[in-house]
Amino acid sequence: MEEIRLTPNDLKQINSLGMKKEEIIRQFHLLKKGSKKLKLVKPCTVGDGIYRCEEKEQSSFIGMYEEAAREGRFMKFVPASGAASRMFDHWQRIIKRGDFEDEEQRNAFVSNLANFAFFSELKELLSRRGENIDRLIKEGKINKIIEYILGPSGLNLSSLPKALIKFHRYTDGQCRTPLEEHLVEAALYLADRNRNCRIHFTVSPFQEEKISTFIKKIKKPYENICGVNFIIELSVQSPSQNTIALKGGEIYRDEKGQMVLRPGGHGALLQNLQKLRGDLVFVKNIDNVVPQNALPKIVFYKKLLGGFFLSLEKELFSHLQKIASPQTTERDLEEAVFFCEKKLNRKIDPLWTTWPYDKRKDFLYATLDRPLRVCGVVKNEGEPGGSPFWVEGDGTLTPQIVEYPQVDRTDEGQREIWSRATHFNPVDMVLGLRNFRGEKFDLSLFADHEAVIVTEKMEHSEKVTILEYPGLWNGSMAYWHTIFLEVPNFTFNPVKTIEDLLRPIHRTD
Repeated sequence: MEEIRLTPNDLKQINSLGMKKEEIIRQFHLLKKGSKKLKLVKPCTVGDGIYRCEEKEQSSFIGMYEEAAREGRFMKFVPASGAASRMFDHWQRIIKRGDFEDEEQRNAFVSNLANFAFFSELKELLSRRGENIDRLIKEGKINKIIEYILGPSGLNLSSLPKALIKFHRYTDGQCRTPLEEHLVEAALYLADRNRNCRIHFTVSPFQEEKISTFIKKIKKPYENICGVNFIIELSVQSPSQNTIALKGGEIYRDEKGQMVLRPGGHGALLQNLQKLRGDLVFVKNIDNVVPQNALPKIVFYKKLLGGFFLSLEKELFSHLQKIASPQTTERDLEEAVFFCEKKLNRKIDPLWTTWPYDKRKDFLYATLDRPLRVCGVVKNEGEPGGSPFWVEGDGTLTPQIVEYPQVDRTDEGQREIWSRATHFNPVDMVLGLRNFRGEKFDLSLFADHEAVIVTEKMEHSEKVTILEYPGLWNGSMAYWHTIFLEVPNFTFNPVKTIEDLLRPIHRTD
């Protein structure tokens, strides 16, 4: 194994961030090895890894959910550290190029500009600067308008976190950011009997103060609007979860010789999830929001997702309680095996029946006693991201959310299986963080720490190899119970580019 040499200054840098030398060495060798490739067996489909809820079941699941919500069992976890700059990549390229690629793109920009929620604010800013937006358009100074939208001399939107970009404009002139829309949505299904509503946002350390100030400003008005008490927490990714990069096979360093350390991707948020004081947690990305008029249908399926989770958890905990009892019977073990295979999608070794009683009991307990997650999946309509597959590992098949970098693209058979995915992961899930005794799981025990993503990236005009921790809903949850529930595509409305806000679902007129 190749040795890695760390200088005294390296060790000082590592210690200052709460990192360990052993982790740096581990990352170095993972970067050399490259991304771990999964062995896809087949896509998960409805009836084979994906559950489709029948209409006659829905009222029961929603009733279960509403009772548990009143007891305060649920909260929401929103990864919100993304910068808005990525939304504006297209517009940034226009500024660098000096113009649009063609007249059609320029005309589309001009005709759509007034439909963006920030338009009124832009007009007011230009007026204060002695500018007139209609005149700038007439004179063909479109680049100047974009610079006023994105740059520090104007709205400076490219410097904001995505959480604070104005997404939706209402007929009364009010504009809402995705952070505000998450509050309004949460109030419709998370409030307990005391009207408390708990939400946790993970944010960039560089934007924490800005987001915290914004929340202080809007919290009370939205509590009055929604009739709830918002309990809002913020956390940042720990610097101890940063990762090294390689250049030319050696640790990438800056001009001062210090190691360049990068955030470890959303998989590093497993530590933030571990620290939550919650029991059951909805996870949803910051940019997957809709205006308030579209919420009733969304909320229905959030409740359905939560109720379906509760029904599974109730069965799971019942089997664990029986197996943990000194009075466990053979029938208890047989029923637990049936539940594993039919409800949890976990195949049990056919030779299991030949094992001694104590071995069978211990094996079943270890198999069942792990975190449960229910993941909403939508029909695949070509959106980029992960999909549900049956994956082979350690001689067993398990359902997993797989991202394309985890696929061996040199293998034609694997590429063909990937191409047949029928569904897509919108990051709409419910997680159980506690075991049947009410104790918190140690989530690190159920992650595949080798399932890192290794890619190349240009950094200051230099090609470097970077590493991200196993994705939060991929390798970081590889050994959880994973159940896929089909939900309608209208529940998934991400905003990856600024033009996505022009889709009908994001319009309020």
